[in-house]
Amino acid sequence: MRPYADNVKYLQDEALKRVLVFDGPRGTMIQQRQLSEEEFRGERFKDYPTSLKGNNDLLNITQPQIVEEIFSEYLDAGSDFVGTNTFNSTSISQADYGLEEICYELNFEGAKIARRAADAATQKTPDKPRFVVGAMGPMSKTLSISPDVNDPGYRAVTFDEVKAAYKEEAQGLVDGGVDFLAVETVFDTLNCKAAIVAIDEVREEKGIDISIMVSGTITDLSGRTLSGQTVEAFWNSIRHAKPFSVGLNCALGAEEMRPHIVEFARIADCLICTYPNAGLPNEFGEYDQTPEIMAEFLGEWAESGLVNIVGGCCGSTPAHVKAIAEAVADAAPRERKSQIVTTRLAGLEPLALPQ
Repeated sequence: MRPYADNVKYLQDEALKRVLVFDGPRGTMIQQRQLSEEEFRGERFKDYPTSLKGNNDLLNITQPQIVEEIFSEYLDAGSDFVGTNTFNSTSISQADYGLEEICYELNFEGAKIARRAADAATQKTPDKPRFVVGAMGPMSKTLSISPDVNDPGYRAVTFDEVKAAYKEEAQGLVDGGVDFLAVETVFDTLNCKAAIVAIDEVREEKGIDISIMVSGTITDLSGRTLSGQTVEAFWNSIRHAKPFSVGLNCALGAEEMRPHIVEFARIADCLICTYPNAGLPNEFGEYDQTPEIMAEFLGEWAESGLVNIVGGCCGSTPAHVKAIAEAVADAAPRERKSQIVTTRLAGLEPLALPQ
């Protein structure tokens, strides 16, 4: 059994001394390699009846050496954490490819690849141990929003189905050796809650105390998730899970994300973790922000005492992570807040009831 509590204690102590560094996206680095349909299929799926190109998570099985190379590049750039290549490794998301039956394997193998890379990096720098975060993405179906504009009450999936899919994913990640589980890129809080329940069930069944990280995504400049919640309402909805960290990733660049991180820094009593995109996408859907520009933004956040963990999302590369790590190296991390005990509720807006 992995020493989950020891890892948390070490990182919480370390986070009082310095800003920790997350990695960058797997997708961006995979796209740079311009893999063919045949390379995605590998030998095992060479006769599969439908296209598999673009199913990045499948590379955990068909091209594990490429995935491990990407982790090693981020670790060499200075990452303390690497997130597994399992963003879409649930049966609900893999149903788009007809690969629901291999989801446990995708997660198990994905965790093992990241574990090998992290352990190899730790051997190089024993004074700086590295950690593996099991990435649990947002799914292709949502519990809060109808996919049918003519039937607002319709849902394409049930809470129990979402929970079961996340539970299978969490089981594979834990069995593969991750140190944390991250429910990330959350645009639907109810999906996130299903993931939290699933993780709780895995904890109980396996008798482990693995911690979770939660990262939401603000989908536009309105400052709300896709399901309509403000940052504080989102926090009120998930704070019962006592996450190791909370924050935001994806959708926005650092410049646009800053006011929402300021809000999280004000209200959350855990570590703040954020990994924005390398700016906003251009007209071709590409990200133009250089490592130096992105590092300047995140360096300022660190200097302002807003963050404990920083990294990059879409469009960022090991060069971005290296620049970010250098920019935050001398900054004092955000001090953890002591929460005032009060009843905190949430719909789309937060509500705090005075004692």
